[in-house]
Amino acid sequence: MKKDSNPQTLFIVLAFFAIYFIWGSTYLLNKIAVTELPPFMLASFRFVTAGILIFLLAKLMGKPIGISMRQFKNTVIAGFLFLSFGNGVVVWALRFIDSGFAALVISIQPLIVLLLMRILQGKKIVPMSLIGVGLGMIGIYLLVGQQELLQNENSVLGLIMIFACLLSWAYGSLFVGKADLPKNYFVNTGYQMFTGGILLAFMSLIFQEEWSSPTQWTGKTQIVMILLVLFGSIIAFTAFNYLLKTVSPEKVATSTYINPIVALFLGWFFLDEIVTNQSILAAAVLLTGVYFINTKKKLVIFSRFRRKQGEI
Repeated sequence: MKKDSNPQTLFIVLAFFAIYFIWGSTYLLNKIAVTELPPFMLASFRFVTAGILIFLLAKLMGKPIGISMRQFKNTVIAGFLFLSFGNGVVVWALRFIDSGFAALVISIQPLIVLLLMRILQGKKIVPMSLIGVGLGMIGIYLLVGQQELLQNENSVLGLIMIFACLLSWAYGSLFVGKADLPKNYFVNTGYQMFTGGILLAFMSLIFQEEWSSPTQWTGKTQIVMILLVLFGSIIAFTAFNYLLKTVSPEKVATSTYINPIVALFLGWFFLDEIVTNQSILAAAVLLTGVYFINTKKKLVIFSRFRRKQGEI
């Protein structure tokens, strides 16, 4: 038994490292890359490349990549909600606000999903989740009430657009829960990334961004893009899906607490981003609120939606 369990234990540890630290580092990586590359072009290149690589890997693994027209349409919708708008606009906003600040705001996503489930599906909010909503509101107030973090030009606009991205991700979470999508998560991810990346390319053309060849990028940006494609897009997402099949959803959801802390530290350490005492307090309040929303298997993003008595 030990010979079988030890490799699995190692894989689980490595997978948690991926969703904790690799995903947490993508805010820093995008912040670095967007200083040189246009945001929608950057995100498009990342996801189209990752999607193509995933399809190649799927073929090498002998997994069929054919899907129905209905599934294709649904992957296009999911790709737009999660990647084209949900991620692409966040990259755009990182030109104006700190990466750690953005990560903290995005940590309230479970709260947004919870409220959308109440508004769109009529789900009742249980007391533990209500506490989480209250703490989340306080944390948001503490976070966005810091004038020193919103003094840069267009920083308020960037913050507003990140909230719009949160709505897109939250609605996408509800959509994916009911949509007919490819059953193989690897293939599903490939289609979402590829189609989401193509839509980002159209967005880039609409905003008249100037495209450039990877050979024209600085060495730093080339390395960052490789890290985003291989680690941030392919490895971390594969690790996430592996964990969902191997451990309990509650444990997987702990990435919601770790990612913002990682992003905040990396932004401060590498980019000299401001970390105020109020930001630390806001982070503690926000993440406590997220804990109350997710606790007792009331997970609203990663797990099953409970139907009993319409509770969340």
